[in-house]
Amino acid sequence: MIGGPQGLGVDTSANVFSNAIARAGYYLFGNREYYSNIKGRHSYFEVVFDEKPVRSISSYTNILATFDAETLFQHFTEVTDFVIYGTDYATTNIDMVKSMEPEMAEQIKQLLSENKMGYTIKDVITYLKNKGIKVIELDYLDILKKIAAELKVQVSVVERAKNMAAVGASIGLLGLPFDILENTISSIFRNDLFVKMNVMAAKIGYNTVNNTYHLEVINNVKPRIQIDGNTIAAMGKIAGGLRFQSYYPITPASDESVYIEANQNVDMIVEGNELRKGGVVVVQAEDELAAINMAIGAALTGARTSTATSGPGFSLMAEGLSWAGMNEVPVVVTYYMRGAPSTGLPTRSGQADLKFALNAGHGEFPRIVIASGDHHEIFWDSIWALNLAERYQTPVIHIIEKALANAYSLIDEDSIKGQIKIDRGKLVKQVGDRFNRFQPSDDGISPRVFLGQSSIFYTGDEHNEEGHITENSLNRTKMHEKRMKKLETADNEIPEELRVNVVGDADIVLITWGSPKGAILDAMSELEKDGIKTMMVQVKMFNPYPTKLVKKLLEGKSKIVAVENNYQAQGAEVLAEKTGIFATNYVLKWSGRPITREEIINSIKVIVEKNEKKVVLTGGA
Repeated sequence: MIGGPQGLGVDTSANVFSNAIARAGYYLFGNREYYSNIKGRHSYFEVVFDEKPVRSISSYTNILATFDAETLFQHFTEVTDFVIYGTDYATTNIDMVKSMEPEMAEQIKQLLSENKMGYTIKDVITYLKNKGIKVIELDYLDILKKIAAELKVQVSVVERAKNMAAVGASIGLLGLPFDILENTISSIFRNDLFVKMNVMAAKIGYNTVNNTYHLEVINNVKPRIQIDGNTIAAMGKIAGGLRFQSYYPITPASDESVYIEANQNVDMIVEGNELRKGGVVVVQAEDELAAINMAIGAALTGARTSTATSGPGFSLMAEGLSWAGMNEVPVVVTYYMRGAPSTGLPTRSGQADLKFALNAGHGEFPRIVIASGDHHEIFWDSIWALNLAERYQTPVIHIIEKALANAYSLIDEDSIKGQIKIDRGKLVKQVGDRFNRFQPSDDGISPRVFLGQSSIFYTGDEHNEEGHITENSLNRTKMHEKRMKKLETADNEIPEELRVNVVGDADIVLITWGSPKGAILDAMSELEKDGIKTMMVQVKMFNPYPTKLVKKLLEGKSKIVAVENNYQAQGAEVLAEKTGIFATNYVLKWSGRPITREEIINSIKVIVEKNEKKVVLTGGA
């Protein structure tokens, strides 16, 4: 774990470390936690790596690299092996850390008092040493002075290089060759001065420690991609033929649109295998009301469209979503879920908006709701969402939590390669002067033309086949039934095996959705070592719900444990509504932090051994 004040290079340091680990041939999974503050508050980055794929974070850290006193105060109880800290804040008292929340400071004071210790970093270091944890001291100021003197610049110029000393020490402890770290730094920093000062700082840190873990470089690995959730969602949309993206800046959704805009010109093969440049128009709207309506308007012209937002923004989109439902508009809303209600926890994660996503917008209208559980799924689901929207001419809501959006993983390049099918649904190329846009059909899906091809009418009011407003009772019954039939068609056409992910077969079922998937998978093998065999059922599509398959999977099981990041276990509530099957036990976390593998392991053991009905998780700083 790497931690320090926000805005002072924590992310960059973590990126350098992760990149070096990836170059050494290891898989990794990283999680970024930060305050809704531009600069100064505590932020940290956790990285877990292994020779085999990693899918979640841990409750513990082998190496804690700190850039300030607050990081050490907040995380010292999580350390198992090493702490790297700066001697310049060794005498800092916890009362001097003004950026720390009072509640957190009191909790730490209580822990220190229980161990008959004072409230300074020195006391924490003593506590750690008594626990057998090795402490590595770095004199950050002295390191900076040496670098500044050698490069003949002011100390202020090289100030951020101190972070790289901690990264160098971490790589040194692992026993990886320094040239891997040096090459990583050279690839990330373009400015020669920045490269020199960071390499120098890293070398000093590297030489401070002894090789402890004796890791070896793994050669001849398959090509891999280091990715975060926002970026791979954007990549999926571009690969899926997206042509218009609207958004209003909001955490944690904005980075997706920023990536699309930076990569909006792409090569595409058109008729005759001719290679041309294709583009994605990205518009930053004045608000979310405009964002959803722009996406709807672009869809009516024939563009594959989407918008990306989070809870408060999605609230504003509800009326536009309802309009799209009435007019059978294919539009994708990528819903980045965060801590709520209201502004809530803007930079933390959560799953409390599931039922809102299923019901937002006034009235009854079909919408498809899918939820991704990892980065690989995000890529393919982003393509799937665009296809579903156009095939069924309806809004599609794609849920991605902050826990995945701001997480990093290393995935095999082959896993996101392959033939991509583009399904644009019932398009009509040749039409006359007038066209009945909403004409009835057996499956509820009408042929579709674009604005400009013919005379077409769209209105928020109830309308007839041509699109003209009418309040006729029989027409209302017919048109409403026509729209709703599309959901029945989707339910019949979409294989239920694509809507549910099943791993294992056991009497104890962990039913989940979204980001807890990774922690569950990493925990299952450990639980089996202790004689507890489990099975995971991950629901990927909530509307239309895979009722038949889920009922088949759960019937007769002794324990059905709902694992979710919300208070109500909303996924389990939907399960009960759709199947009549209720969860027997619950593992729930609504603190805004992701669930760890150890939390799953410990919770399931408590449920099995003590039949605990509900386990509430609180881990994470």
